Amino acid sequence: MMDLQTDLREFIELLLSKKVEFLVVGAHAVAFHGHPRLTGDIDFLIRLTPENAERLEQVCSAFGFSGPPFIASEFLKAGQTFQLGRQPNRIDILTSISGIATDEAWERKVRGKLASLEVFYISKPDLIQNKRATGRLKDLADADILSRR
Repeated sequence: MMDLQTDLREFIELLLSKKVEFLVVGAHAVAFHGHPRLTGDIDFLIRLTPENAERLEQVCSAFGFSGPPFIASEFLKAGQTFQLGRQPNRIDILTSISGIATDEAWERKVRGKLASLEVFYISKPDLIQNKRATGRLKDLADADILSRR
């Protein structure tokens, strides 16, 4: 079982308690799908709906991040990345990812555990597609390994 730092765990618990619609993507999703590797952050892809953005604003405020840019209207803009904290415990909130539409990824989400918390992950095929679309060497390597498992 993965041991999350207390603040990361608290943030995820807030997301879940406020019913924020999000997917775990990035290296934590790669690990979930069978290829653990080191990472300095955790990536959450959020659904772009007004209600979800409002809930996310409440979570950020409760977590100590309030005011611009952590406001609902900013969470509705595709292509945004919001970073909370510092590596190795940084939280990245993404409003879109390369190679796959958020709503499509949401439709194919996979339920899983992160520590003992039940969350949704991006599906393995969508993760592979996303990793290939970024073009970064480490992402291409992840996609290659995942496609063989």
